[in-house]
Amino acid sequence: MKLTVNGTPIEVDAAPDMPLLWALRDLAGLTGTKYGCGIGQCGACTVHLAGQPVRSCSVPVAAVGDNAVTTIEGLSKDGSHVVQRAWVDADVVQCGYCQSGQIMSAAALLARTPNPTDAEIDAAMQGNLCRCGCYPRIREAIHRAAALKGGR
Repeated sequence: MKLTVNGTPIEVDAAPDMPLLWALRDLAGLTGTKYGCGIGQCGACTVHLAGQPVRSCSVPVAAVGDNAVTTIEGLSKDGSHVVQRAWVDADVVQCGYCQSGQIMSAAALLARTPNPTDAEIDAAMQGNLCRCGCYPRIREAIHRAAALKGGR
């Protein structure tokens, strides 16, 4: 299968029904996308597909087609994406396991809603679970990212 991942065309030897998550992690070596639940409920495996957040554990690699895939590794090479910087500023991470999925969902939210309200943040992030309960810091980081981006 031919995919475009983080702006680079790649080929993976994957069965059409293989979840995108495993093609990214096991075949492309991009381990920033995490396996959480395997049923699309926790959001740890969130990536962007054609600019939209999707649960990569629930997307068969054949469904990707010509659409671009962006993983946490492709958000920025050096952690300088506005959401990543805000995450550090707000000291969001506790255990960190869910954070790549959280960041990918937050980046997609800010791409479509530059100045989100608390309600918009809650709605956009509701599919991303954090077992450590970092939700207040996640919301704070999203507001910080909006401000850094010029949304506020």
